Amino acid sequence: MTDRHHLLVHGTTFAAVGDGGDITGVRGGRFPDGLFVRDARHLSRWQLTVDGAVPETLAPVADGDTARCVLVPRGGRTEPPAYTLFREQAVADGAFVESVRVTSNRPVPTTVRLAVTADADFTDQFELRSDHRTYFKTGVVRSRQAMDDGVEFRYRRGEWRSCTTVTAEPAPDGVEETGTGARRLVWALGLEPHGTAELTLRVIARPHGDRRAVRVPRSPSAVSAQLLAAEGAFVEDVAFPTGWPELAAACARGLADLAALQVPAAGPDGEELRVPAAGAPWFLTLLGRDALLTSLFTLPYRPQPAASTLPALAATQAGARAVAGEAAGHGAVAQPGKIVHEVRHGELAHFGQVPFGRYYGSVDATPLFLVLLGAYVERTGDTDMARRLQPHARAAVGWMLDHGGLTSRGYLVYRADEGGLANQNWKDSPGAICSADGTRASGPVMAAGAQGYAYDALRRTAWLARTVWSDEVYAALLEQAAADLRDRFQRDFWMAEQSFPALALDGEGRQVDALASDAGHLLWSGLLDKEYGEVVGRRLLEPDFFSGWGVRTLAAGQPAYHPLSYHRGSVWPHDNALITLGLARYGLHDEARTVAHGLVDAATATGHRLPEVLAGYGRGTHAEPVPYPHACVRESRSAAAPLALLTAVGGA
Repeated sequence: MTDRHHLLVHGTTFAAVGDGGDITGVRGGRFPDGLFVRDARHLSRWQLTVDGAVPETLAPVADGDTARCVLVPRGGRTEPPAYTLFREQAVADGAFVESVRVTSNRPVPTTVRLAVTADADFTDQFELRSDHRTYFKTGVVRSRQAMDDGVEFRYRRGEWRSCTTVTAEPAPDGVEETGTGARRLVWALGLEPHGTAELTLRVIARPHGDRRAVRVPRSPSAVSAQLLAAEGAFVEDVAFPTGWPELAAACARGLADLAALQVPAAGPDGEELRVPAAGAPWFLTLLGRDALLTSLFTLPYRPQPAASTLPALAATQAGARAVAGEAAGHGAVAQPGKIVHEVRHGELAHFGQVPFGRYYGSVDATPLFLVLLGAYVERTGDTDMARRLQPHARAAVGWMLDHGGLTSRGYLVYRADEGGLANQNWKDSPGAICSADGTRASGPVMAAGAQGYAYDALRRTAWLARTVWSDEVYAALLEQAAADLRDRFQRDFWMAEQSFPALALDGEGRQVDALASDAGHLLWSGLLDKEYGEVVGRRLLEPDFFSGWGVRTLAAGQPAYHPLSYHRGSVWPHDNALITLGLARYGLHDEARTVAHGLVDAATATGHRLPEVLAGYGRGTHAEPVPYPHACVRESRSAAAPLALLTAVGGA
């Protein structure tokens, strides 16, 4: 976030507040402020005033699971503040709670007039993104109802209903209209000499269709205790490296963040699950690729994310027929067997104004689903999961062979999705798949990394077929398909002059020749022969690739390179985690340790928390990692990345 915004996260809920704890609702900047639940803003204004004025921030909100700040009335050096305000805020799942403690600094009785101005605009997150899109919403009805202990905001559009309820203890002396739709809760607090008064405000957000009972904790400290307990459960019994305290701290911080990023989902039989959300603020929801990679990274230490992610994605897997609102007219086609890319619960998704209600625009979530299933069963011995999900696994293989393109084109293929994503591999920004000169790939695209995932998926599913499903014929078929894919790939993708694989093939089968970090994913999946793999691994550690903090998504020096591009020169922690695992797989342990140390140093410089992405500037240019301006602050793949480093290099 920016210096002005601080993020509080719990499940499907997050709040972004300013240094003084306020929410202004002003649009603009990289991130909006507000209280958000299930893709909608349930508080768009939350401003504290004292005696009719905004107080001055004496101690601003610091990073943490609760927001604490100290405020005083504005004044001069010769007039000490008459009182001090201590403000503390926290979010629970579907709720926000705040305590305000006012302490008099005077030796005589005094009265303080305190007010909180609140509003809820129920704006969809997609409306707040800075992509210059406008969404028309007709028939909207908003209402506000004063109550004895607060105010309730309601929103209706057709069958869509949302509600935000604000209550206070003690109850306000009044609820005033402001002329803007906001409501002002007011108190006249009498303070004894050097006395203290305290208020507690609670907000319950009820998104459309969410019928869960919301229990608001009594105080921010109660929320903090809940979060600490959840974090402790995630960290418990994980053996951190004693000889590398910085990696241990990054692992602990990552697990704590993952505890806060768990969101509800349902399994094939309707069972309730908790799965890792992709990240806050924009992606606090289930994204197939992100949840799968996060679960793979945590699997050796915390198998539960995988045990929940697999059935949750099986439940949303495209069936034999595309469902209205989930097919071609509303995003990528929900072809049979395909694993979902993104699930959204907001108003715009509900009315089909964005395609992401259930969006299948991913070429790689389906093979990664099979990779995780095989890895999970191998790691845990949970053959019941393999049997239960056998129909889903076979359907996923069927998608890869048929609709995915392995049989007809020899490779997994995707096409730009009108209204959705232009690229459907992990580098999904519009210009990410490009030639060295920056020219975008045209026509159907065969991205290199996805072919590696497919190879690994075929091999792991063959192992399941042989050892769990007792289907030797199917196992042999998949093994042959994997071997054929490996032979084709090294023939068609290898660029002899560069001694490096192409980033992709375009619709005409031509090599897209940018030198990109995706080659490291091929090491992770084992697609390259040992000789090719060693050459690629060492190349990734050359200075044009390796920034000192990690491997760049695109090697510097190419015309397409830009250190502040999302996918054309930046450094992604999860990308580097896969690369490090791949380097270790090919026996390049010194190189693996080099990447791991760079990434851990970056985490150490940022409070042991790895962001979604870093700028690609080299360590010699600037002694601290340069943040990428639009990165998610808490991102599940980045949170899990230190655990992947631990797997790859141990405590070295």
